Amino acid sequence: MLRLPTTWGAAEMTVKSRPQIYLWSGLYFFYKLYQNKGGKIMENLTESQLNTQLQTLIASISDLNEESIGQIQKRLDSLTKPQGSLGQLESLAKQLGGIQQTSSPKILKKAVLLMAGDHGVAAEGVSAFPQEVTPQMVYNIISGGAAINVLARHANAEVFCTDVGVAIPLELVGDVIQKRVANGTQNMTKGPAMTRQQALQALLVGAEVADEKIRAGYNLLATGDLGIGNTTPSSAIVALLTNSAVESVVGRGTGIDDAGLIKKRQAIEKAIEFNKPDPQDALDVLTKVGGFEIAAIAGSILQAAASRVPIVIDGFISTAGALIAANLAPKSIAYMIPSHGSVEIGHRKALAALGLDPVLNLNMRLGEGTGAALTFHIVEAALRILEEMATFADAGVSEQSS
Repeated sequence: MLRLPTTWGAAEMTVKSRPQIYLWSGLYFFYKLYQNKGGKIMENLTESQLNTQLQTLIASISDLNEESIGQIQKRLDSLTKPQGSLGQLESLAKQLGGIQQTSSPKILKKAVLLMAGDHGVAAEGVSAFPQEVTPQMVYNIISGGAAINVLARHANAEVFCTDVGVAIPLELVGDVIQKRVANGTQNMTKGPAMTRQQALQALLVGAEVADEKIRAGYNLLATGDLGIGNTTPSSAIVALLTNSAVESVVGRGTGIDDAGLIKKRQAIEKAIEFNKPDPQDALDVLTKVGGFEIAAIAGSILQAAASRVPIVIDGFISTAGALIAANLAPKSIAYMIPSHGSVEIGHRKALAALGLDPVLNLNMRLGEGTGAALTFHIVEAALRILEEMATFADAGVSEQSS
């Protein structure tokens, strides 16, 4: 087994040590090629082939089933309560019915799809934490010690962590889904964060992970993210796709001070000015100022929608991914369930652009899928109301007079 120290700090991460790390990365890549023998390796596909796969996925997304929604509305109106009095719980029940095309939607298994990746723009001092925290947190998550693990266990859900592009290659451990596109993105202040081909690869990585879990019987998914500096590309995406001023969407992320906040804003403004992303082309935005984990989140949303599976959207980074998905495939919005309203200032603008209202407001800003895992309970509560609550006729209660 190739192994990196789980607490490799900045002092150990010398220039002299980096060639060894990237040698390990190369060995790891060929190991995975061997492991995946007989399958089509995504890295070998051309940009055109990848784009064809993406367009096929997008074309397979259809509208919600209105007949099922109407049947659930009729059932909800017959329950022992004033009509509409359970608010978003009723909306969720109808949404799930429309997604599953049934008047009796069921949740069988739940999964948080956590995508991990690093960002070259971290070199601009946009985060309060060093980049080596990303792999350290991956190890914490697969050991079950992170906040997302606790909240997922409480929701009887599983967490699946995918390495889409952590800068320091991880040791070969079975609990990490290895689908690396590159060792982190490039510094977006000096050029595009990734190539268009890499953006397509990362989108399809997310779709592939979601598809694997859906085929394994998970029919309620949630997005999650991990990556030092990822609120910076997320802010850039939100600014561009909501036509907002940079300063109105940039928050403090992991807790940067005032000087750090200024650096962060300047880095985003510089990246946008240098790369000139086209706000009418979500793939161009993703390529020039995005992140691998953000792309994978968007891809997982597209696959969930194509497979008629609801997906709970976590916080700011996940919602940036949702904006990419929505701009690529507007019908995918109907399959999204918002979770919480992050304290990141750009989050509400991103949700508003999607037409979504958060279910929870808990002043959270952690990411990882934590808000989404909490929202699992609300989604299941909506179905319990639909299944278990008595009707006026069942309970012998007089209905509202007309």
